[in-house]
Amino acid sequence: MRNPNGYGTVAKLSGNRRRPYIIKKTAGWKNNGQPIFVIVGYAATREEGNILLAEYNRDPWDVDRAKITLQQLFDLWKEKKAPKLGQSNRASLTSAFKHCSGLVNLPYKTIKAYQMQETIDGCGKGYSTQAAIKNLWGHLDRFALELDVVSRCYSDLLTSDPVPPTSRDRLSNEVIERLWNHSGEPWVDSVLIFIYSGWRISELLGLKTADIDLQAGTMKGGTKTKAGKNRLVPIHSLIRPMVERRMAEGGEYLIQWDGHRCSESQYRVIWKGLAERLQIPGTPHGCRHTFESMLDSAGANRKCIDLLMGHVSKDTGNRVYNHKTLDELKAALELVQRKPL
Repeated sequence: MRNPNGYGTVAKLSGNRRRPYIIKKTAGWKNNGQPIFVIVGYAATREEGNILLAEYNRDPWDVDRAKITLQQLFDLWKEKKAPKLGQSNRASLTSAFKHCSGLVNLPYKTIKAYQMQETIDGCGKGYSTQAAIKNLWGHLDRFALELDVVSRCYSDLLTSDPVPPTSRDRLSNEVIERLWNHSGEPWVDSVLIFIYSGWRISELLGLKTADIDLQAGTMKGGTKTKAGKNRLVPIHSLIRPMVERRMAEGGEYLIQWDGHRCSESQYRVIWKGLAERLQIPGTPHGCRHTFESMLDSAGANRKCIDLLMGHVSKDTGNRVYNHKTLDELKAALELVQRKPL
């Protein structure tokens, strides 16, 4: 169907591009009768382009491309793009913007790669914050490119400190067996559920009983990344009785404290007591590391491990073409079994 006059259009550009569809509107006419276009943005698909054009027509982005400052671009990005990101990602990027304060009044198109790099090198923080600043520049650059504010992304040239090798070791078989021997004691079951499900602490504590299907034998939850959100994790046969007991207690959440959702700070207090009494090294996140290590040692398929962990597969073939069924995930999980000493 033809768009109404003045609505705008979505057209495909030639060549091999990541975002081959250009979204544009006629802003006026030249003396020779040729149209003057406003570039609204670029999209990967025609459908995405039509959505962007509809959003623009509902709320036009009045951007003076030559003069828009870093602060103005960030504010517009926060309004238009940030809501599509996860809450933790938004918070990380917003916090990273504080380290760019020295450039906020500069026209964005005048900011060079070395100035962006200085915000990373001079932040005085570790690899995590540096990576967040680098990530923010990437988001802003791509948004500026969509708005036709810039013609290239300097953020592609940025570097940050690499992630250091992890110092977290998986929990030993001795520690796991010690937990099983004390599994009837308060809160020990929560550690074993961590170990045999691989949830992050925020994910397990946020797991609602409504998202647990005992008949199907699954738990649905997850946060942080697109691959990690709303993922299905089968309930391992070893921890099913513990999950059933928790479910039988009633309440909105699987892991509760005094009838309410258990906060991370409260759980860490509980963990500290268990760690001291049962000699459990590390932090709750070590359980997630243990889960992945046990799956790998048991010979589970890498794609299944990535799906259970909520990771994006690093192998393109696996990421795009390899689809695993729930039965396959259950089979991979059940490869991990208790190993009494």
